[in-house]
Amino acid sequence: MSGPGQTPEAPGDTTGESSSASAVPDHAEAPRGVAGLLDVLRPRATWGQLAGGLLCLVLGFAVVAQVQSTKRDTTFATARQDELVGILSDLGQRSERLRGDLRDLEETKAGLQQDAEGEAALKEARERATAYGLLAGTLPAEGPGIELLIGDPKGGVRASHLLDALQELRDAGAEVIQINEVRAGVDTYFLDERGGVLVNGRLLRPPYRFLAIGDPHTMTTALGIPGGVAKTLEGAGATVSITPRARIAVRAVRSP
Repeated sequence: MSGPGQTPEAPGDTTGESSSASAVPDHAEAPRGVAGLLDVLRPRATWGQLAGGLLCLVLGFAVVAQVQSTKRDTTFATARQDELVGILSDLGQRSERLRGDLRDLEETKAGLQQDAEGEAALKEARERATAYGLLAGTLPAEGPGIELLIGDPKGGVRASHLLDALQELRDAGAEVIQINEVRAGVDTYFLDERGGVLVNGRLLRPPYRFLAIGDPHTMTTALGIPGGVAKTLEGAGATVSITPRARIAVRAVRSP
């Protein structure tokens, strides 16, 4: 029965319900349900699972290493007696070869040390021989030094003047000295002679030329001090010229 102002509904009319149900179609529910199921079944990694996996990996490596070590340890345990004897013999031969190599290396080292010591001794001997040769006047020499030129226009230069010049140069550090063509040595002597001065038995005539190897500044200063050799020579009427040189060549030598 319909109330006043209401439109009677026909029996079995389900238009309202059909309209309400059509808002969510049945075929849309199925995909949404499958997606939810897949989302539930998808694996999710957690920190605990990662730690557990890493621990399993480490344990796996440890087990493999232990197995390999056990195999190596059991190699000799399961070997036959003749195999063990062969292994020991091989080890003994290797040890002997190594000891032989060590002896060879030690001998080589000792030889090198002896060669080095011998070379050093030879070098020292050569240096001493050179020094003795220079002192004895048996070897030529080169080096920085000075040239002392003494003129004697008045004939007043005596043997004592030349000896003083030689001594002054030695005191100033001259290592090698040549007077004209005569090489000066520890036993050099001077004698007055007519027309000149006799040096080591050889007559030298003026001008007297000294070539001295040593420190140029020191020798020049020593010869030129007030009252020194230069002033004494000039007082005797001689002319004195001192020339420092970067290179002086002493070629005169004495017989051994």
